[in-house]
Amino acid sequence: MRWNKGLFRTANMRQSSVKSESGAISKLKSSGGDTMTTILLVRHGESEANRRDLFAGFYNVKLEEQGIRQAELTARYLRENYNVYRIYASDLERAHHTGRILAAPFGLDVIPEPGLREMDGGEWEGAVFSSLAQRYPEDFGLWQTDIARARCTGGETVRQMTERVMAALEKIALENEGKIVAAASHATPIRAAMTMTIHGKLDCMNQVPWVSNASVTTLTYENGSWQCVRAGEDAHLQGIKTAFVNSSV
Repeated sequence: MRWNKGLFRTANMRQSSVKSESGAISKLKSSGGDTMTTILLVRHGESEANRRDLFAGFYNVKLEEQGIRQAELTARYLRENYNVYRIYASDLERAHHTGRILAAPFGLDVIPEPGLREMDGGEWEGAVFSSLAQRYPEDFGLWQTDIARARCTGGETVRQMTERVMAALEKIALENEGKIVAAASHATPIRAAMTMTIHGKLDCMNQVPWVSNASVTTLTYENGSWQCVRAGEDAHLQGIKTAFVNSSV
């Protein structure tokens, strides 16, 4: 399945949860009828590659202890605020482990979804970020200045990755019509999904920030149209939030 850019529209960022008098966030319910699907996109917890500032891509790295704790805090946040029906995850270990942690409080199994993988980093995989500019000046230069047009040397283009990620998200949305689901993925897929759902075109990706580890980005899908409701929520991570120094994915 390929995404059709005509299906995506620019959405204003809006708050979808309702605050009670006590200030607690009420559990999110689908609005606008029973056809709206809500997808809670969670970036994996801090991984070994994040800690060492490596470009991971398909390279399978594990969560660091802090990444496990981040995922546990996000699991608690989801359990306290959402009625999650199913949980999906990229089949790469750092995201799948995050998904397993998210699933535990709900008593759910994780459904692996390879379409949610990080982009294929080709020759960049396992390399320290600081080495990429010298080793691949043209390709990495484009990554830094116009990421929507970039390709990892010997790997995927950002556009190819976006097509498979949006196809996977649409499949998940259609399989869970009217439900709330969570999906553990990676930095570049989430940034691309935010770009498409906020701006409607990948060319605006430079305007969209990276999200932090174990943050929650809320998307909705209804009648063939996407909206980004919230982006990169991470206040629940308390004092262990980790953000990008470069762009280790």
